[in-house]
Amino acid sequence: MSSSPARRRPPHHRPPRWRGAARAAVPVLAVSALLLPGGGPAHARPEIPGPAPSIPLDDPATVAPVPGDGATRAPDTSRIAEDGIRPLQYWLDEYGVREAWEESTGEGVRIAVIDTGVDGSHQDLAGAVVGGTDVSGGGAPDGQEGLGTEPEHGTLVASVAAGRGHTAPGGRDDDAPGRPAGIVGVAPDAEVLAVSTWLGNESAGVRSVDEQLPDAVRWAVDNGADVINMSVGSNTTSWPESWDDAFLYAEEQDVLVVASAGNRGSGLVQVGAPATIPGVLTVGGVSRTGEASWESSSQGISIAVAGPSEAMVGAIPGDRYATWAGTSASAPVVAGTAALIKAKWPDMSSAQVANRIVSTARDTGAPGKDPLYGYGVLDVEAALTEDVPEVDRNPLGSMEQWVRVHRRSAGATPTAGPVGSAAPGTDEVEAEVAPPEPVAPLDETGLLPVVVLAGFGLLVLGLTAGAVVHIRRIVAEGPDGRV
Repeated sequence: MSSSPARRRPPHHRPPRWRGAARAAVPVLAVSALLLPGGGPAHARPEIPGPAPSIPLDDPATVAPVPGDGATRAPDTSRIAEDGIRPLQYWLDEYGVREAWEESTGEGVRIAVIDTGVDGSHQDLAGAVVGGTDVSGGGAPDGQEGLGTEPEHGTLVASVAAGRGHTAPGGRDDDAPGRPAGIVGVAPDAEVLAVSTWLGNESAGVRSVDEQLPDAVRWAVDNGADVINMSVGSNTTSWPESWDDAFLYAEEQDVLVVASAGNRGSGLVQVGAPATIPGVLTVGGVSRTGEASWESSSQGISIAVAGPSEAMVGAIPGDRYATWAGTSASAPVVAGTAALIKAKWPDMSSAQVANRIVSTARDTGAPGKDPLYGYGVLDVEAALTEDVPEVDRNPLGSMEQWVRVHRRSAGATPTAGPVGSAAPGTDEVEAEVAPPEPVAPLDETGLLPVVVLAGFGLLVLGLTAGAVVHIRRIVAEGPDGRV
């Protein structure tokens, strides 16, 4: 079933409006591993070989101090959790998330977060993480240990997709019941599978990214994931052939993969794998004004939809919070939306879920699909309430078809160029030439030379006779021309 009941709008509801200025930033506690070498800006980060998260976290040194007793003191994260986080989640109102909760909260749906580990003990994720694993060889078996250069990244992603908030004195009471404080995810009743990977640098005893990611996808599918979130990116549009089977497996098992498009601020100008893989729902990023984010989103033809990517907030280990930006934050908003849809229509295929998201997006930029916004900017309420016709194929493409066309032989080498571009080649062609049919000679009797010579003699004789006749006539006429 892909159609929905008539759309309901509360009397007080207005369509999401894009406001120009973001609210004040949240104080951040982060570790030095998240900062760039030398404290440089995000765009100074060198390109990294293989997928890695992009997450510009605020440096604590740039956060305004919290005054108290006439002196400067460290940020009070507990007070922030109770009083300051929820109002900063502007996407709950501007993207129609609160209205969508009237239709679904994601109950019974599993979102696999393939990332740097998820802290399931965070107060806003308590009870949400129902399983996990580590595919890197260097993390905790349950996938809940932060890894790599950005260990907080996975917790941030999970909180935006499926955070449950927590109860605190003095908190707001107009959100999901019993969750007035902290981060609440787009799908607050969805379950999380934590799949930890080691991305961004190399470490002894850690498996290669080419091995980690396909194993992560397979594990997520085998352990009941309905949606897979991959807020990771790379600086190449191609991917190793070893990934083919894993993403094809997800497609065959009807699991939707959502991936971030990458960020210009991290050096990813164009969308890179895995966001270029057919069938993957690739998410670009927009600013608070609804325009394509220059620093926090790349561009490419594989972008399907755009979501919020600036002035984002999320949970980090230790019951703390941070501001962040980038399509790493946009992807879990879309993954959470997919979970809401799956919970409302449990029998709906992943292709139909993807189609519902892109079909209800608000067209932005050039008319139709474009490389900055895809089909448009996400509208969560519309995705849960609009009537959407069924489609007979996934609008994002098919991995099965791509493999059939581009991996023609079992021994083919991994693609080295942009995805979808076949390497030019020249095949040497050899063909047997049939020998000529024998032809009978013109003179089978041997008289041909005699005939030729006789003919030539007659010709000479004729010419000589003619000359003699002509000379006799001249002599007979005399000098005056008379006989």
